[in-house]
Amino acid sequence: MANNELRIPLIRTPGSSSFMKASFNGTNAFLGIGFLTIPYALSSGGWLSLVLFFSIAAMTFYTGLLIVRCMEVDPSILSYYDIAERAFGMKGRMMVMFMMNAEMYLIATGFLILEGDNLQKLFPEFMIKLGALTLDGKQSFVIITGLLLSPLMLLTDLSMLSYISATGVFSCLVIVVSIFCVGAFDGVGFHAKGSVLLNLDTLPTAVGLYIVSFGGHPVIPSIYMSMRDSCQFSKVLVFSFVLATLNYMTIAILGYLMYGDGVESEITLNLPTSKVSGRVAIYTTLLIPVTRYSLLVAPIATAIEGGLSEKYKNQKPVRLLIRVALLISTVIVAYVFPYYETLMAIVGSVFVVSASFLLPCLCYLKISDLNWNWNCEQMGIVGIIVFGILAGVLGTYSSISELLT
Repeated sequence: MANNELRIPLIRTPGSSSFMKASFNGTNAFLGIGFLTIPYALSSGGWLSLVLFFSIAAMTFYTGLLIVRCMEVDPSILSYYDIAERAFGMKGRMMVMFMMNAEMYLIATGFLILEGDNLQKLFPEFMIKLGALTLDGKQSFVIITGLLLSPLMLLTDLSMLSYISATGVFSCLVIVVSIFCVGAFDGVGFHAKGSVLLNLDTLPTAVGLYIVSFGGHPVIPSIYMSMRDSCQFSKVLVFSFVLATLNYMTIAILGYLMYGDGVESEITLNLPTSKVSGRVAIYTTLLIPVTRYSLLVAPIATAIEGGLSEKYKNQKPVRLLIRVALLISTVIVAYVFPYYETLMAIVGSVFVVSASFLLPCLCYLKISDLNWNWNCEQMGIVGIIVFGILAGVLGTYSSISELLT
């Protein structure tokens, strides 16, 4: 049976990724999906919400370490799914498999929406007419993006994807510099300081967007396994989180100072296309889906392949068909539901809260079998669980309420 095959213990062997390659993969996993929505999140929550932003960064860094601790307990643990099975049995494995893949699937879909929004910003008059059928610019660009991404479905080696990841990290740095230039040299300035220190009404939405920015935890085991020297992974995690947090903080403050409460759900939609800096930022943004999409879809495809019989599991046409089917389905979802900020807030409040807050803590407590004496670490873990539950419930309610109103 396929499920039984998934449970066969395997020998953990060193990967081929160096420290720098793993660091680029890690940074790219945590830097990208929430990058452009952070200024909008800051405008929704107010200046004091930055306290929650840094708290979320610290909590998700710690839960990343908990995932690695779970893997170090048993050499047969190779993935997040193995961690869940070790903690809660096969039912836990199947539940986590569904939730992790759903999260990565929706984030990949969000990248297609992001691409459509920014291409429409550059070419507002573009549309496609097929007989009586007319596709507006955003819908057309979502489909075109899917076609352009199809060659990347052939890349399945994380060591190869690390070169693409390096481009993704660089593109985020270019966007930050370009946005600064728009504010400093293109007449926008940094005078729109925002009118509210703390907006309680939309704070749950802001928290959801902050959370989704640090939602790369399902990729952590894959990056850990891809390293030649996994003992350096804690340094990789520090490098990734520090660089991602600094970039998020910089773009959030720049965007909020430039546009205040009028900042769009994606900061690039505020930028003037008549200025070189604005166009550089938008064009560079178009690279993010290219650099991140494959890294997100690869674990989903691998999970599907793991459930196949040996007859089909290693056949290249089958593997290619799975990846193409995933690409087509994400294009369809992005076409039907083109609301980027709402999708990201829901992903943060439901899936990222589960994957990055609740599950690492619960699995670690179960696997490590700690003796409870309520020391600082145990109290911290309980605090993360409580925060995750509150953020998930309030964020989901707020996001759905905004969508319906």
